[in-house]
Amino acid sequence: MVAEQLAAQGIRCPRVLAAMGEVPRHLFVPQWLIAQAYDDTALGIDCGQTISQPYIVARMTEALELPTGESLVLEVGTGSGYQAAVLAALGARVVTVEWIPALAERARAALASVGLLDRVRIVIGDGTAGVDDDGAYHGILVTAGGAQIPRALLPRLRAGAALVLPLGEPGHQELVRLRHGAQGLVEESLGGCRFVPLRGPCGWEGE
Repeated sequence: MVAEQLAAQGIRCPRVLAAMGEVPRHLFVPQWLIAQAYDDTALGIDCGQTISQPYIVARMTEALELPTGESLVLEVGTGSGYQAAVLAALGARVVTVEWIPALAERARAALASVGLLDRVRIVIGDGTAGVDDDGAYHGILVTAGGAQIPRALLPRLRAGAALVLPLGEPGHQELVRLRHGAQGLVEESLGGCRFVPLRGPCGWEGE
């Protein structure tokens, strides 16, 4: 997967490639989809959600440009827990927020099975509103497609840190990276993508 899909499609960061190779993706997909776990495609999981294709997970992780050593990352949308696992394998401490309690518990079990739960804090709630802690994040990922930027997240970024998220209506989404620059908020397109709709006031599904 790492050589034939990720590196071949332009993922260059050795740390990201190593983290993707370390996390066993088959432990984060439903039992009946294990044979497809390493295909370069999104797969359905419980509660109408998906686990993103490996390339998109790697692309979003690489786009954060996390510093070496200890870092703190916020993820909005835990889903299967796979993205959080990759971030943790990269060396980050992760706060991940999930709307659906059943998904959060399954992600917790999967993270425990690969020995990464000690680096991941799972919170149940609306991640677009931020998390009630004192963290200043080295990066923020949103793993569902929304109608607008969750503005409450921007003040939680450290200087120079990035918020990476899909924006746009279902079927016409663009992966975007945002940073605070000298002239204000700088937005960069990272290409097209397809994610499940974001829930909450910044999404397409309402609260």
